[in-house]
Amino acid sequence: MSLRHVKVLMFGWEFPPYNSGGLGVACQGLVGALRHQNVDINFVLPRRVDCQSDGCHFLFAENVGNGKLSVSAINSILSPYQEKKSYKETLKQILSGKVQSLPYSNDLIDEVMRYAAAAQSIVANTDFDVIHAHDWLSLPAGMAAKNISGKPLVFHVHATEYDRVGIPGADRRICDIEREGIMNADRVITVSEYTKRRVMEAYRANKAKIRVVPNAVNIKNFQGPDVFSPLKKQGAKVVLFVGRLTFQKGPDYFLKAAKMVADLESNVYFVVSGAGDMERWLITESARLGIADRVFFAGFLRGQDLARAYKMADLYVMPSVSDPFGLTALEALASGTPVLVSRQTGASEMISHCLKVDFWDVKVMASKMIALLRYGALGDVLSQNGAQEVTKFDWDESARKCVKVYREVLTA
Repeated sequence: MSLRHVKVLMFGWEFPPYNSGGLGVACQGLVGALRHQNVDINFVLPRRVDCQSDGCHFLFAENVGNGKLSVSAINSILSPYQEKKSYKETLKQILSGKVQSLPYSNDLIDEVMRYAAAAQSIVANTDFDVIHAHDWLSLPAGMAAKNISGKPLVFHVHATEYDRVGIPGADRRICDIEREGIMNADRVITVSEYTKRRVMEAYRANKAKIRVVPNAVNIKNFQGPDVFSPLKKQGAKVVLFVGRLTFQKGPDYFLKAAKMVADLESNVYFVVSGAGDMERWLITESARLGIADRVFFAGFLRGQDLARAYKMADLYVMPSVSDPFGLTALEALASGTPVLVSRQTGASEMISHCLKVDFWDVKVMASKMIALLRYGALGDVLSQNGAQEVTKFDWDESARKCVKVYREVLTA
């Protein structure tokens, strides 16, 4: 193995267009850039999907190992944001080599364990130098691969369980998986300093083995002509929310602020893009607040539909309760759309040209939304400077930092 040419066995859970959140988008951006760094990647997925990407060769389980980028997959029927179940004894047996396959289940924890069991045969048929596992869903598979092969493991933390559901609602089983993975990984990558602090505080992680590799954005995917919807033709203003409709992303706080804005501004409309367990409640709540005619639920948008939504908006709001990074903020900036983000995000630490607010302070959130909508000069300045600032978030730079981490563990 030459340090100039690294072979990576990468475990993920989703990959566009079959993704239910930002994890898949981040994996796609990073994998594409790693190819430019002379890195060969076998990307393993838990389910068989028809992935396509320009310049990449995707290979499934029966053909592992060919091509610059390949994707192996085992079949799984589940989304990464469902209920979870018991796992400890199963994981212990998998790591000991006593379990090599598991039946299908309707429980996410069971499927994560089945993924880990399947990793054993994938490892036996794949040539690699480093293991790279994304988030807790892929972590048991990564740990199994390390246990079998003796190769170094890099654990990439995009979010912790405490970010996703809050401290009171955290699933102890997932916390245990994250803690064990952090202890056993040779290096831990976090997507922001915010997440680094969270990992150190929640899991007492060794600071010496944590490396921060920020996410980035493919700017060209969000550049294009402005979009004028029927609302805009009527002179209306549009405020956009994009994200999973779950506790972590704060859509309920967005709705509360929207009510305050709607009471004072008669020609402002709100578009909510995303899906999740809060969707039905949010629709009902918008009716209870009396703003059902001002809030449009667009469902989960991706690709050109998402790019058009950003272009259509006068303001993008990301009111996350706890967000390790916040890729959507970068996507909005790349679209030339002004951004308002919560201070409880990694993006808030990294972006200067945006409005910031504590997620819980809906009065201040509403007042800043109104200020931007009323004063065009403020929006113009944030749009122009934000579009320039976002250019520093480059996937090639993130890939270079990952390669540096690979070289660290290979020469340790």
